[in-house]
Amino acid sequence: MSAEENKAIVRKFINAYNTRNLDLFNELVDPGYVDRTHQQEGIEDFRKLFELAFTAFPDWHEEIVDMIAEEDKVWVCVNATGTHTGEWSYFGVNLPPTGNKVAMTMVFIWRIADGRIAEGWEVDSDSDFLNKLGLMDYTEIGKEMFSGE
Repeated sequence: MSAEENKAIVRKFINAYNTRNLDLFNELVDPGYVDRTHQQEGIEDFRKLFELAFTAFPDWHEEIVDMIAEEDKVWVCVNATGTHTGEWSYFGVNLPPTGNKVAMTMVFIWRIADGRIAEGWEVDSDSDFLNKLGLMDYTEIGKEMFSGE
């Protein structure tokens, strides 16, 4: 597939979860999908991550900022926003709703095989995200640097 075709698959995938159309996962994601960030394999575990996120952040939305494709890989940078209004399970910790709005920048690398997303990596700016949810606090120096205190 061409780089432009691969980019179109990623755009369709991001639109699918922005519109909560997880049925499109079967079309867009390889059944043996490998999630390098969360160290999981299989489309069902991958889908579960989104279901958990949408329960906790029903208004979660990702806006594409930039996208680069080469050979079988697509790099996409998104700005993500959401409001924590539902329970969220994060690495075994159940966090009750905080009502806090969060925003973060995320970079995904997707490998496309046979017209489907087959493998992925994620890098995000989750320190501020975790801070806003009350899961971590900044040191005094960190507060000066990141929260304007």
